[in-house]
Amino acid sequence: MELKSVTINSRAGLVLEGGGMRGVFTCGVLDNFMDRGVRFPYTIGVSAGACNGLSYMSGQRGRAKFSNIDLLDKYHYIGFRHLLTKGNIMDFELLFEEFPNKIIPYHYDKYAACSEHYEMVTTECATGRACYFEEKHDPQRIIDIVRASSSLPYVCPIAKVDGREMLDGGIADSLPIARARDLGYDNNVVVLTRNKGYRKSDKPSFVPPFAYRRYPALRETLRNRNMEYNRQIAYIEELEDRGEIVVIRPERPIEVGRMERDTKRLVALYDEGYELASKVKFYATNLDFFR
Repeated sequence: MELKSVTINSRAGLVLEGGGMRGVFTCGVLDNFMDRGVRFPYTIGVSAGACNGLSYMSGQRGRAKFSNIDLLDKYHYIGFRHLLTKGNIMDFELLFEEFPNKIIPYHYDKYAACSEHYEMVTTECATGRACYFEEKHDPQRIIDIVRASSSLPYVCPIAKVDGREMLDGGIADSLPIARARDLGYDNNVVVLTRNKGYRKSDKPSFVPPFAYRRYPALRETLRNRNMEYNRQIAYIEELEDRGEIVVIRPERPIEVGRMERDTKRLVALYDEGYELASKVKFYATNLDFFR
């Protein structure tokens, strides 16, 4: 990756893709930003990106890496054993109750005190559309939102935010660059968890006939998610070619899967994220953007 420069001003945004355990790449990027004191007026995260973005917003350097690598090795919180015993491929009780409240406490107070805006993306089951939530002051609602944003279709139960049924934000809006621009943040850094040129299949996704029968709009969004992802990636690459955004992404096709449990691979991907982020030079129109 060649050296790139970014001027952080009042229109600067940070967009964080999901990708399950591939999100450790994002952990490396965000730890690099925290080591350099780099902050953005606006950040938006999807699924794993939403989880990792929360630790960035509270300034807890290393927390996301510790959760995704060290605690995975200790607690083995991903796997079909959980799907068979709890109906969820991940141990959400551990991830969203024990971790933030006891094992590696989340600094809700520091998050509430930060001046920057942070949105997390979910997909509403009833409409099949993306929802964008910003919450800083209610710890339970924060957890409800990030849990919903991370609730993968088919292998995680439907979650609720404000009584509304939700699933993974990546179903409806995997790469919310348009959301950032619509809000006026047109000077963006986008962190992807796939290499340049990656595309999903151009065929509609298969949705089992028995899945989400009460939610026809959700089923349609699930069917179209591959094409929508590819459309968003093409748009990001177009903006990148025009010099309107900076993209940080893995340089090679990665071996880490969405449910990866090989910690050596995870550490290598984290290190790559950290290294590539160091090749971005930041300038600021206001020193408050560096802390």
